[in-house]
Amino acid sequence: MKHFILKTAPLILALGAAPLFAQEAAPMSQDSANMLWTLVAAVLVFFMQAGFAMVESGFTRAKNSVNIMMKNLMDFSIGSLGFWALGFGLMFGATAGNFIGTSGFFLSDAAPGKQGWEWALVFFMFQTVFAATAATIVSGAMAERTKFSSYLIYSIVITGIIYPISGHWAWGSLFNGEGWLEKLGFIDFAGSTVVHSVGGWCALAGAIVLGARTGKYGPDGKSKAIPGHSIPLAALGVFILWFGWFGFNPGSTTTADMSIGRIAVTTNLAAASGAIAAMITAWLMLGKPDASMALNGVLAGLVAITAPCADVSPFSAIIIGLIGGILVVLSVLFIDKVLKIDDPVGAVSVHGVCGAWGTLAAGLFAEKAYSGNAGLFFGGGIGPVFVQVAGIAAAFVWAFGAAFVLFTVVKATIGLRVTREEEINGLDIGEHGMEAYSGFQIFSTEN
Repeated sequence: MKHFILKTAPLILALGAAPLFAQEAAPMSQDSANMLWTLVAAVLVFFMQAGFAMVESGFTRAKNSVNIMMKNLMDFSIGSLGFWALGFGLMFGATAGNFIGTSGFFLSDAAPGKQGWEWALVFFMFQTVFAATAATIVSGAMAERTKFSSYLIYSIVITGIIYPISGHWAWGSLFNGEGWLEKLGFIDFAGSTVVHSVGGWCALAGAIVLGARTGKYGPDGKSKAIPGHSIPLAALGVFILWFGWFGFNPGSTTTADMSIGRIAVTTNLAAASGAIAAMITAWLMLGKPDASMALNGVLAGLVAITAPCADVSPFSAIIIGLIGGILVVLSVLFIDKVLKIDDPVGAVSVHGVCGAWGTLAAGLFAEKAYSGNAGLFFGGGIGPVFVQVAGIAAAFVWAFGAAFVLFTVVKATIGLRVTREEEINGLDIGEHGMEAYSGFQIFSTEN
């Protein structure tokens, strides 16, 4: 029987396969390939929510882990609905004066029967995960002392209003609109400013209005370290974010073409160089190769390359990532020790500061051979630099200003901060009535 099976198996396989090879497979159309690639990229970016949740939880104390998870969960859940109802229309609807979209609310542009409605759904899904990313950046900077109910209000406003309006200025023409920044030639391919800096500046406003955690600064004003409870968890989160960024940047082509490989290369090289630069900088300044700084260095490189990823060479990407890695260490120390703003995870430095650097870098390192844009260092003159600075400044004024007003109003009405007792015992108990690590939680000695 064994010999019979071995002799007849090739014949059976050949007969079974014959009908498959007899018919020529229908080729996938370019439109179908574009939709498939964009949807796959959206799924990769969605998985970044898990990365953010792990990074923020790992860099903060165990007694607040449930609260961190709930904020990240609600950022995406509320953000999806807010962006569907209002944000997508404001960002990509038909333009009113190049500043705001005025159509497409409740996804009305994707109704069956309308031209291109299937693509509209895929594009909406891809943009939804970007909106959620901008929102979730803030939760880390405001961790360990923010009322959950107050945070939910913020999550609605950023995904429904703050992020979409500035996003329209730079990306409106990707669908039905047109923004004033893109008409000037502003370069932000995947969102160093549109997504990351906007989230970072909102985080800065929130941290300022909220104030520092109890015990963070002593009577003499000196900063005290409050270590996170799990660097391994934070490291896993960073690896997930690095993985997801291959959807974030190459996926922003929204086309399945030959450029996605090059964009993946620039993305990876910037992340790697950012990690190394942050490690060396921390080693020189702090005396040890600090793991948390190196992990943030990865994210700094990724954020920095997000704007110029399609416009620069691999060598330029390494330089951009290196500078991002140095900047994030200097910025974290400056914000903590000089400005005395308590940002538990370094969100303002990673996303706000390095997002601004990456946007500026696009005006310096862009090469015409890659995308038609030329920066200062490659024959483009000073003009592109001015345009990039204008975009950085506009995003800061809008995002920081709007978020500052929002958080100030929330603080004056329903309150923004938990009580001192709740903060000491942990937000998991006070806000959610449960523990992340039941049986291991010790909070009675916290101060």
